[in-house]
Amino acid sequence: MTSPIAEAQKRILLIDDNVDAAFMMQALLTAFGFTVETANSGARGLALAQTFLPQVIFLDLGMPVMSGYEVATALRKLPALADVFLLALTGWNDQETRAAVIAAGFDRHLVKPPDFAQIRALLERHFEARAVV
Repeated sequence: MTSPIAEAQKRILLIDDNVDAAFMMQALLTAFGFTVETANSGARGLALAQTFLPQVIFLDLGMPVMSGYEVATALRKLPALADVFLLALTGWNDQETRAAVIAAGFDRHLVKPPDFAQIRALLERHFEARAVV
């Protein structure tokens, strides 16, 4: 039986303006056993992050109105989300993008389309490293 603490440590937020991509990613992460919420805009994602309090956020960079960079910068200023594992999930894979991802406070840069076996392993390592004993 899984404890409430262990379940609480498995919350993931997806912020992506591509509704189909977010739906597919949510379905796969849910199948892996994670509790997943989605937001299809930067502003909605920022608001949801403050109530859902995820441990991991996958964030698309190229969104209209509020870019992923802007969302990441805002998230890093929130004390309740100081330890969130922030992952850029984007189609951009050049040096300039990688440097901007680091500058915005992301922990990792992942390229679309995602390799789900790699993502599952990354998440499992992340949650194991932060497991409450």
